[in-house]
Amino acid sequence: MSRNRAFLVVMDSLGIGGAPDAARFFNGSRPDTGANTLGHIAESCAAGRAEQGRSGPLHVPNLDRLGLGAALELASSMRLPQGLGANPRGLWGAATEQSNGKDTPSGHWELAGVPVPWDWHYFPDIKPAFPPDLSNRIAQLAGTGGILGDCHASGTEIIAHLGAAHIETGWPICYTSADSVFQIAAHEDSFGLDRLLELCKRAAPILHKMRVGRVIARPFTGGIETGFTRTVNRHDYAIAPPSPTLCDWAQTAGRKVHAVGKIGDIFSMRGIDDVVKGDDATLMRHLARLVDTAEPGSLTFANFVEFDSLYGHRRDVSGYASAIERFDEALGPVLVRLRPGDMMVLTADHGNDPTWSGTDHTRERVPVLVAGQGQGALGHVAFVDLAASIAAHLGLVERGTGRSFL
Repeated sequence: MSRNRAFLVVMDSLGIGGAPDAARFFNGSRPDTGANTLGHIAESCAAGRAEQGRSGPLHVPNLDRLGLGAALELASSMRLPQGLGANPRGLWGAATEQSNGKDTPSGHWELAGVPVPWDWHYFPDIKPAFPPDLSNRIAQLAGTGGILGDCHASGTEIIAHLGAAHIETGWPICYTSADSVFQIAAHEDSFGLDRLLELCKRAAPILHKMRVGRVIARPFTGGIETGFTRTVNRHDYAIAPPSPTLCDWAQTAGRKVHAVGKIGDIFSMRGIDDVVKGDDATLMRHLARLVDTAEPGSLTFANFVEFDSLYGHRRDVSGYASAIERFDEALGPVLVRLRPGDMMVLTADHGNDPTWSGTDHTRERVPVLVAGQGQGALGHVAFVDLAASIAAHLGLVERGTGRSFL
């Protein structure tokens, strides 16, 4: 058995522009043509337009030394803003997605070797957004007289608007977004966290039959006077991948597969041995621990979601820039602890340009940055090539349809 270890790290939504099919994807009526998450953040920082809580050009020396700026230039032909453009010391390139979606499952599954073979179901941006029979079924499962929400909404805004009514009536708050999701928010104390999770678990098969990708439990706490706050006890009930993924290939070969963040939810715990959760700072500590302790031949698959969930959807350029800088600073000590034979791949699953209109993800290419395997340009690769390359590094027989770039 190969003693090589692999670490696949997803910087959720850190796209680098240039998707060749961006015109087919929209935020409202505006196509995603020209969206560029990293590029527009870096431009804003260099121009002094991202000064809340930080200042100056984007400062991400560790990622840039691996090839982040070079990958941005390759993907989008953007003239690099101040703060990017270091001489790459890792393997670097840009990856293009083939699945017909710019959502979390599509991106992660394809990175793990399995493109999505179907079109997802999306709820219309009208009110009510859900078919009456679905709303009635959710209320029946919850044991309530109805549901609140029934619309497209921001998660933080809808609990601020309907939190008091939820506590008064006991009805769950149900909402969706431009993603293929059905989200249920409920108060951890008045409704109960276990009750919310059970409701989402029972609702998931109904939504999955409709090809809705995820049912998401969105617990919150607080009160009318203090305001309402979402907690870290979110749980995603995702439809299972249609065929074995990189995680399954590794586990079937007797390797340990460690999940960090929401990876266990995205893959319905299939091919996963254990999972740790928390905010991104906590997840970085878990990643550092696994770099120190993960077994020979193991795969660690991590997702850092706050770029997307806290800043991309909220179109917060300064917040997103700060998050990248915090991630980069914490990543430095982790990179130097990699062992001979280790491979760390840093990438993203889609874009979420905080300078763009709307609140949805944006269709973009993503960076491919590889530490521990020398240096050089990979050029343009496919999402599935990452799975094939990691499988080759680990000595796995199953490698999907991708081509290894090692």
